[in-house]
Amino acid sequence: MATDEAPVYEFGNFRLEVGERRLLRDGHPIPLTTKVFDTLSVLLERSGSLFTKDELMQRIWPDAVVEENNLSHNISVLRRQLGERPGGPRLIETVPRIGYRFVADVRQSGTATRPRPPDVPGALARTPRQDIRFCTSPDGTRIAYSMVGTGPPLAKTANWLSHIEHEWDSPVWKHWVREISRRHSLVRWDQRGCGLSDWTVGELSLDAWVRDQQTVVDALGLGRFALLGISQGGAVALAYAVQHPEHVSHLILCGAYRCGWRHRADPRELEARTALLNLTRLGWGQNNPAFRQLFTTRFIPDAGAAEMEWFNDLQRVSTSPENAARLMDTFSRLDVRPLLADVKVPTLVLHSQHDGVVPFDEGRLLAAGIRGSTFIPLPSRNHLLLEHEPAWPIFLRELGAFLGWPDPGFQHPTRPSGTSAGT
Repeated sequence: MATDEAPVYEFGNFRLEVGERRLLRDGHPIPLTTKVFDTLSVLLERSGSLFTKDELMQRIWPDAVVEENNLSHNISVLRRQLGERPGGPRLIETVPRIGYRFVADVRQSGTATRPRPPDVPGALARTPRQDIRFCTSPDGTRIAYSMVGTGPPLAKTANWLSHIEHEWDSPVWKHWVREISRRHSLVRWDQRGCGLSDWTVGELSLDAWVRDQQTVVDALGLGRFALLGISQGGAVALAYAVQHPEHVSHLILCGAYRCGWRHRADPRELEARTALLNLTRLGWGQNNPAFRQLFTTRFIPDAGAAEMEWFNDLQRVSTSPENAARLMDTFSRLDVRPLLADVKVPTLVLHSQHDGVVPFDEGRLLAAGIRGSTFIPLPSRNHLLLEHEPAWPIFLRELGAFLGWPDPGFQHPTRPSGTSAGT
C-alpha cells in the first residue's frame, strides 16, 4: 500500500500529529473540528511566515465558497484552545486586513507514516459544494447557514447537536444531505449557541429560534419551501409554520415532540433527567469516553463504530458545557401543544417505534393533534435515522411521496403502518 509522510509539530507543551489528526497538550487530546485542525496545520507548515486570508481560505476550503468570517471563527477557536489570553503572549499574529502568521517557536520532530488512500476517479471523488455564510438575528446573534443542491428549497430547522461544517462528511448526517440535496436546495443552519453560530448568547428560547429561522429565510430570499424539523427542531419548525404559513408548503416532523420532559415526565424520569442535566454541566466537552458514550447510545444505539466515534466527537466540538446544559434545560421546557390546532399546512409526522430519546407516544400524540396530518411509525431504535437501517428507505419513500418526488424508486407506497392521524 502506498504511504504518505505526515509531519509532527511541537510548540510549547503542544504536539500536533497531522497523520493522526490529533492535537495534544501535555499528552492530553484537545478537541478541534476538521477545519480548525486544518487551519492550525496550514499555519504550522510555514511558521513565522505570513499567510494571506485568501491563501488560507483556498487551502482550508478548496471545494467550498465561504465568507471571511469562517476563517476569523477558526482563528478565534484556535486562540481559545491554545490558551491565549488578552494581554498575554500570542501564538498567532494578526496582520490587519492581510492575514495571519504563527509566531511561536515550532519544532518538526519527525514524521509519521500513514497509508495513502487509493486514487479515486475524478467523477467519483467530487462531492456537492457547500457554501457557508452568516446572517445576523435581530438581537445581534450571528447565525451560520449553508445551502447545497438544486431544486425547490427545503429548509431543515436547526436541532440539538449541530455543526454544519463538522456534519458535512459525517456518517450520521451525510446520507440526509446527499439524498435531500439531490432533489432540493437544502438549507441548514446552526442554532444559536452551537456549531459555527455565536456561542455567547443571552436568549435561548422558542421565540429566539423562530426569529433566527426567519433571519436565514430573509438572507436567502426564500419564498415558499418545505420545512423539516427533527427532534426539538420539530417544535421550532411547527411554531414557524404557524407564524409564517405563507412560507411553508409542507411540514415534516421526525422524532419530534409536543412538549419537553419537564411537562410529561413522571417523578422517576424527572429525577433521572435532572441528574443527566447536572452531569452535563460537569462533563460536557471533556475527554471522557464513558460520558460521551452515555449520550451517543441514547441517540443512536444501533450505530456502528465509525458512527459512534463521530457522534462522540460532535458532542465535544458542537458547544460549551454551559451552553449544553442551558440548551437541554430550555428543550425540557418547550411546549407547543397550544399551537397544534393552528397548523394549517400539509404535515407528515414520522417517529421511531423504539426511540430512546423522545418516546414514540410523543410522536403519535403530536400527529393526532395536527388536523389532517399523516403519521408513519418507523421500525428503529435510533433517534437519528442511520443509512444502513431498514427505517431509512422507508423514511425516504414516505418523504418522496409527500413532497412529490418524480423518482421511479419513490412512487407512493402502500402504507400498512401509516395512518391519517389528525382529526
